[in-house]
Amino acid sequence: MFEATLNESQSRVDRRFIAAVGGLMLVGLLFVYSATMVNEPAGLLQQWRENSLGQFLSWLTGEFFFRQLVWYVLGAGLAVAVCCVDYRSLARWAMVAYWGSLGLLVAVLIPGIGAVRYGARRWIDLGVFQFQPSEFAKLAFIVALAHFLSRPADELRRGKVFWQATGLMALPFLLILKEPDLGSAIVLVPTWLAMLLVAGVPRQFILRLVGGVGLVGALFLVDVLFAPPGWQIKLEDYQRRRLLVYFGVDYAPPPGASAAEIERLKRQQFDDSHNVRQALISVGSGGLTGKGWRQGTQNALGYLPRGVAHNDFIFSVIAEESGFVGSVIVLTLYGAVLFIGIRIAGRARDRLGKLMAVGVVALLFSHVFINIGMNIRLMPVTGVPLPLLSYGGSSVLVSLLAMGLLHNVHTHRRNY
Repeated sequence: MFEATLNESQSRVDRRFIAAVGGLMLVGLLFVYSATMVNEPAGLLQQWRENSLGQFLSWLTGEFFFRQLVWYVLGAGLAVAVCCVDYRSLARWAMVAYWGSLGLLVAVLIPGIGAVRYGARRWIDLGVFQFQPSEFAKLAFIVALAHFLSRPADELRRGKVFWQATGLMALPFLLILKEPDLGSAIVLVPTWLAMLLVAGVPRQFILRLVGGVGLVGALFLVDVLFAPPGWQIKLEDYQRRRLLVYFGVDYAPPPGASAAEIERLKRQQFDDSHNVRQALISVGSGGLTGKGWRQGTQNALGYLPRGVAHNDFIFSVIAEESGFVGSVIVLTLYGAVLFIGIRIAGRARDRLGKLMAVGVVALLFSHVFINIGMNIRLMPVTGVPLPLLSYGGSSVLVSLLAMGLLHNVHTHRRNY
């Protein structure tokens, strides 16, 4: 009995999980530095030698990699804090967090509160920090849905419960879509689906809804890709162009368009596909071992857009500079986190812990699949960050909070 208790105590910390997360953070810091400092003539040591302490600190605090390090430190602290509180206690506040996140999603849509960048209203400008409510809404949704589905199996067979669970997903989905942020909205769907399946909701409910949504989605794509302009569903212009580029459909000129107008559309299509084309070139040009850290020419020469190389296209930077070997290392680290997360879900001693773990794993997998997929042209460009690697305060904080919640289920599991 004493030995069993000792083994249980020793297994409170999963060192392999922490090592994999730490490895991703290290890779993220190195390549955010590379992506943003590739044309910087003076490195850290040279800056230290050439400037006074005050000038050096001023320069350091303005750099992306330093701010990313700050987010890592803050996020790690929050993850540890989350691990110290039993997830069952956290779940009591699930609906408060959920409705609070919805309030923030509504607030960000209000002019004067939400900041507009790249044509979308997704951020609340706090001065030193651009807060993105949609990132926090994902985690609040997971905890709320896990809490909601942690009920007797007989209740889960009721259609009312299924539609209520669907409503929990639909509300943040529609608000995030309104920003517009299609990528962040889409990742809620596989997360919701995985949690319903694991909870034991009757599959016929899910299949009917997914089949209906799939049919509507297919009709939507047919309309976007092939319908004449007057019959097309209203979309943001950049969203429509991204879909056309992804499916390789030429931009259709309006009836009676001049030769100059047709040429302009061809040039615009070429420009719109530039990011994806250059990302694919970056991945392919890395070869087996890459060109070397900070030696990537695609980023250095500006073919990868400077504004997104360190976030949306960070995987292209990694693949070019570290090659196939570095890409496999990154995928291995993600694979370790995902498989350990699945094991944590399998060993959870209650439905709540199992569903929380499954939600985090599904969300992480969705982010990794979509982001890396758009870097190698398997997915359209949607602006979904690569967890712990892409630059971004909200993304890093929520990713580490999610890791803390996942490890919390492991730490506070109980034997019955």
